[in-house]
Amino acid sequence: MVTVYRTVMVGTDGSASSFSAVEAAARLAAVCRAELVIVCAFVPMRGRELAVAQDQLGAEAYQVVGSAPAEDTLRAAGDLARAQGAQDVRSVAVQDEPVAALVRTARDCAADLLVVGNRGLRSLAGRLLGSVPADIARKADLDVLIVHTT
Repeated sequence: MVTVYRTVMVGTDGSASSFSAVEAAARLAAVCRAELVIVCAFVPMRGRELAVAQDQLGAEAYQVVGSAPAEDTLRAAGDLARAQGAQDVRSVAVQDEPVAALVRTARDCAADLLVVGNRGLRSLAGRLLGSVPADIARKADLDVLIVHTT
């Protein structure tokens, strides 16, 4: 029996890798005529904590400055998804760490499939600290598609 997905969810952090996952999820949602839910997690910080995090994160500092960058990321991801044929697209910004945000939001929106990119799976940091795709695959109680994006 073939599973037809009704709600496909994809996580994005604004990186090129995550936008590749959005495009793959959108193509799949289009074929299945499924709703596509695009989620961006963010952790707002202020003051010295923000300065230290921005210094350590470099190009990925947008993840800690608040919801405005998440909204910009979601707008761009939605445009990409529609260009790939997704018709029913919803965006959600979630204030939380990525894994917790994705797992909880997948449950809240009754997603059938969670799509993430593979960035971090083979990196040293991913092996030592855990990676979003690996943690999602372990913790989510739904189908997970890890898209080769790097």
